[in-house]
Amino acid sequence: MRPIRFVLQPLLDLFKRLRAVTMEEMKSALGTQVDMTVFRKLATLDHFTSYSHRGGYYTLRSIPRFDAHGIWLARGAWFSRHGTLLNTAEALVKESPAGYHATELEELLHVPVKDVLRELSRADRIDRDDAQGLYLYTARDRRRRQEQRAARQTLGESADDEQAQSKAAIVLFYSLLDERQRRLYAGLESLKQGHGGDRQLAKILGLDEETVARGRRELVEGQVQPHRVRRPGGGRPRAEKKRPLS
Repeated sequence: MRPIRFVLQPLLDLFKRLRAVTMEEMKSALGTQVDMTVFRKLATLDHFTSYSHRGGYYTLRSIPRFDAHGIWLARGAWFSRHGTLLNTAEALVKESPAGYHATELEELLHVPVKDVLRELSRADRIDRDDAQGLYLYTARDRRRRQEQRAARQTLGESADDEQAQSKAAIVLFYSLLDERQRRLYAGLESLKQGHGGDRQLAKILGLDEETVARGRRELVEGQVQPHRVRRPGGGRPRAEKKRPLS
């Protein structure tokens, strides 16, 4: 029986020479017209498939030199450290400091992404926020999403727009707090706003209006408990300790 490396050598030589190759080039190198023959041999090699060109290019995992976004270009084909276009778009949206608009992500990935972003959003793998008819795609994790939206607001507003800057700062600071601190901070900012403050803060922070009101009441009535995150009785019920049957 011939050594495995001898059987794969034509493919290895092809990858070494071209870095990224097509199915037809691999079939030619192996002297076959059958796709399945190539797939069987390719399955024994650690490889990537391009996310562009409908996955029509292949490369070995040891070959790419990915950029800071995990993207690599070879022979006009685009590859990603994350594999498929779906996984790549999801990872980049989650890692982005300020989320992405579809056009921004298309510029980065060099392929259309609107359908992919729509699919990810429908599957609840990323979040989509409609801001004046332009969707901003962010992470699903609530804290991360708030950080991205705050950063986007900061980027989008001019330096002399103090109101917009103030809102961005509120959201960013809020995202750094624990549950009790968030409620109390929302209540404090509501007090500063005066009439209608509960509604305004609920909208800015994505909270229930009653949560803001509760934080405000706790501050006004002096019901703050310094070392407790949740109020008494909050959280999961305590599990009862089972006694062995006699």
